[in-house]
Amino acid sequence: MFKATLTEPKLFVDSILTIGELIDEGIFKISKDGIRLKATDRAMVAAIDFKILANAFDSFEVEEKVDMGLSVTNLISILKRIRSGDKLAVELKDARLEIVIQNSSRRKFTLPLIELKEEELPQIEQLEFSCGAELKSDALQAGLEDAEVVADSVVIIASPGKFRMLAEGDISRTEFELEKGVEALININAKEEMRARYPLDYLKKMIKASKISDKVKLEWGKDFPIRLEFKAGDKGSLSFVVAPRVEE
Repeated sequence: MFKATLTEPKLFVDSILTIGELIDEGIFKISKDGIRLKATDRAMVAAIDFKILANAFDSFEVEEKVDMGLSVTNLISILKRIRSGDKLAVELKDARLEIVIQNSSRRKFTLPLIELKEEELPQIEQLEFSCGAELKSDALQAGLEDAEVVADSVVIIASPGKFRMLAEGDISRTEFELEKGVEALININAKEEMRARYPLDYLKKMIKASKISDKVKLEWGKDFPIRLEFKAGDKGSLSFVVAPRVEE
């Protein structure tokens, strides 16, 4: 048995909408601690780690651990029906997830569980990063949008006291820079210059998680995967890891 209610479902909805940019189905693991989803995109370029804790809900009841295989695409179609002021209730009944959206009216949707093979996932927690930075999410978004004007990839660079992003096209170049002490650069941790190139199409999808947090923590290394973490206070988090684009 599992059922939960959310008076303010924005965190859950925004997280799932962002996740849906990368995957179309996944296994949601439910325990007394909350809900967790770990998955990779079909190309195995990016990994997702989503947690929404039980204390984020107004009520959260689960008798034993449950794995729910769901179509993320179909779940998003339902969640997009939520409007400001709506309350959300979910309940697992007979291999179906019942979703109720309530305000002045009560609307009920039923989403069947699907059989999904649990794949071996990359051990994100075991990655050892060489450098890190914490930025205002809107600053990172601005830098990515600048880079997209001239290229389809971006070089992210950390050095002592400075964070930079570079993008170069055939004839154009853009550079984004934050120095320690400016408000948008909350923290920078680098003993020496570290740089790696990443695909912009993935990063542009991931930065949509800025809806759940105005800060983003980055960790990476030379020609190494980069991890982006968006924390929603003590209610949960949404993290991504994307592989570098290593040039010959």
